[in-house]
Amino acid sequence: MSSPVPSVLFVCVHNAGRSQMAAAFLAHLAKGRVAVRSAGSAPADQVNPAVVEAMREVGIDLTTQIPKLLTTEAVQVSDVVITMGCGDACPVFPGKRYLDWELADPAGQGVAAVRPIRDEIATRVRKLLAELG
Repeated sequence: MSSPVPSVLFVCVHNAGRSQMAAAFLAHLAKGRVAVRSAGSAPADQVNPAVVEAMREVGIDLTTQIPKLLTTEAVQVSDVVITMGCGDACPVFPGKRYLDWELADPAGQGVAAVRPIRDEIATRVRKLLAELG
């Protein structure tokens, strides 16, 4: 019998930058071995265009992604919840693994400023994937 697929939820305020990049990297690298979600406590209207461009540079397309509202259900069905500056807006449930990744906010930044954030997220996602097995 196969073990259930681990589920990871990435959360930031607008779900337009950091959480979108993290979810995209994990989905890309895990190739179906991890259920991946992202959401925001106050979602933006669209994914940050500089983030879309920075991810395009590494071969990941975010053009079809839409920022999503964080729901209690999304947290409840996730094994790991990774927050990126959403503070007290993130609901906390017992038995979940919570990580807080302190990362610069790409909001209002150009592509050149987003690249190092993207690269740091990629490094952390690879480490997380190794921990998940």
